[in-house]
Amino acid sequence: MNSAENCLEYLKNTYPPDAVVIGRSSGGLKFLETIRGQAWTRTLPVIITSDHITHGLLKEIQEKGGDDIYPSDFSSGDLITRLDYFVKRRHYKAMQQTKASILDVKIPLWKRFIDVTTTGLALLLLSPLLIIVAILIKLDSKGPVIYLSKRVGAGYKIFSIYKFRTMRTDADKLIKNMGSLNMYTKNTETKQTIGLCETCAGIGTCQQQLYLDGEMVCEKMYLTEKKEKVAFMKFQNDPRITRLGKFLRNSSIDELPQLFNIFLGDMSLVGNRPLPLYEAEKLTTDEYIERFAGPGGLTGLWQVTKRGKGKKDMTEEERIQLDIEYARNFSFKYDMKIFFMTFPALLQSENV
Repeated sequence: MNSAENCLEYLKNTYPPDAVVIGRSSGGLKFLETIRGQAWTRTLPVIITSDHITHGLLKEIQEKGGDDIYPSDFSSGDLITRLDYFVKRRHYKAMQQTKASILDVKIPLWKRFIDVTTTGLALLLLSPLLIIVAILIKLDSKGPVIYLSKRVGAGYKIFSIYKFRTMRTDADKLIKNMGSLNMYTKNTETKQTIGLCETCAGIGTCQQQLYLDGEMVCEKMYLTEKKEKVAFMKFQNDPRITRLGKFLRNSSIDELPQLFNIFLGDMSLVGNRPLPLYEAEKLTTDEYIERFAGPGGLTGLWQVTKRGKGKKDMTEEERIQLDIEYARNFSFKYDMKIFFMTFPALLQSENV
């Protein structure tokens, strides 16, 4: 057995290493060809050492998929730094592949069958109610009957969700000044002095200036405030909601037009709530991206859990973890459990 074969056999017994350093004289090029042909070692970083480094050798190693080359005595180059780079690069590629697999959501046939049959029947039976509500909305306030909102569902797919309008037509403008009313706002205080962060206040001038929206701000303070921003937005006694809208929300009638979304395949009856774009973009980190691996739904685990708690508040983190739990464990039995928990939960008033 030659040196390349010895190395491959050793790899099988000790895999996975961070990288392989092998001499050209020990069959390094043959070894490189061998492992690049194996699916399980195709991305393994390989460094070749040689007594004589020529342009032709560099080109050959590159064509064979080698990652780097060093003199046999390591008289030049920082090997430790390069190895650290290869380890981080491989981890990054693995995380990207993991995210890609998480976001490749496949809706089971049983789930799609239930969605189409139930929503088709429901739309037929509820058509008189839908027409009456549409007329009442037109009489209650100015504006369209149906509110369209861009949402992010399963696999981070963006679509327009249908809801009966329950807010004033200027609701999007009002939300900018309502941060302090957010139910998910964190109870944190940032020490500020005359527009400066605590560090700069002791000096009397900002040491990290940032030009933002036409004015100079403290970069450290800006980053702190940005970090403290929460992903979800919900309000008690929301001033944007119309008189009829409050009833429609508490009874969940405002969500009935989403039956069309379910029938068309944008979402499902049971799943993680599709999020507005500004909320979804805050949950794309490695820690939270998995919540998008579950089907989007009209009702879901966190909704029935929250309403089941009555008046007790649910934190942002609790909501995210419930979404992740559903994405990992959803099944026919789990969906049926959530579906039938939804009906008693709807009887509990919730001012959102």
